[in-house]
Amino acid sequence: MRVRTLGSSCLVALCGLVLAGPAAAQCEPDGDTRFVCGPISPEDLAVVPETPWVVVASWEDDGYLSAANHRDASTVRLFPTATAQERHDPALYADCPGMVTDGFRAHGISLRPGGDGTHDLYVVRHGAREAVEVFEVDARGATPSLTWTGCVVAPEGLGLNAVVALPDGGFAATSPRTGDIWEWRADAGWVRVPGSEDIGPNGLEVSADGRWFLVAGYASQSVIKLSRGQTPVRQERVAVGFNIDNVHWAPDGTLLAAGHTAPTRTRVGECIARRTCEGIVSFVARVDTEAMTSEEIFRYPTNDWVILGTSAIEVGDELWVGQVAGGTRIARVPLR
Repeated sequence: MRVRTLGSSCLVALCGLVLAGPAAAQCEPDGDTRFVCGPISPEDLAVVPETPWVVVASWEDDGYLSAANHRDASTVRLFPTATAQERHDPALYADCPGMVTDGFRAHGISLRPGGDGTHDLYVVRHGAREAVEVFEVDARGATPSLTWTGCVVAPEGLGLNAVVALPDGGFAATSPRTGDIWEWRADAGWVRVPGSEDIGPNGLEVSADGRWFLVAGYASQSVIKLSRGQTPVRQERVAVGFNIDNVHWAPDGTLLAAGHTAPTRTRVGECIARRTCEGIVSFVARVDTEAMTSEEIFRYPTNDWVILGTSAIEVGDELWVGQVAGGTRIARVPLR
């Protein structure tokens, strides 16, 4: 378990398309925790297969997608940019009104690996519209590039948070506002997932065989294993002891649950809205979804480096932890 204490602040300017370099003078480590500095409020993270790159979603009013390189800690902005590319796929996304770059508040992301160095990226987006935006990731060059291919606008009343690509096509997304999970396929549109009513979802993953959802129960402080396409609906829970924001698979088949605790019921909202963040602690737990057991592997009291933890992934032999509330660092913690 990693326990972190208070430290000094990190202020990183966003300049042009390159957001941070390997020699960023103000990106000093905190003990054995190093950082990628630059992207503001890096709420969610996704590894680009067979590359040194990680896609980063910045959850701000003027948010964006960027990519971070684990070899040299450099980052590059991907979308929106002045040269943003689009190739609308009307067969899949016939009801999408077109690409909109303004008001891009990126939230949860999910990458579906493809062949020949190209992949599909699903992004929950607020701002100009409540939707899942879809991109092709081309990772064949020196840096990855994005081409927008379509969008799926959310039904009225939903407030999306996390998205996951489904193994049998389409995607699923959580709606904390309505307390449930919804699937979308081109041939069926939006359908609420049976058994997800009032489940209180935040983050979301799916098993490789598509038979189970793994749900971040924020208020219940538990990972919820919810059956998919099975009758009757089955559900199991394992407590982790903190409010879970996002869940992501680790390479060994365990699940990384990331989130935080706060000293009062209103502190998280105060932290995001007014940067009043005293007493918040960020956590990551490793969950065995077969045995339904949990082990805490990361704990970090809020400071100017890690303010409000939201997501975690494994990148090589490191744990990467994202955050919101205006933080400009992704924590990198050695796992071995």
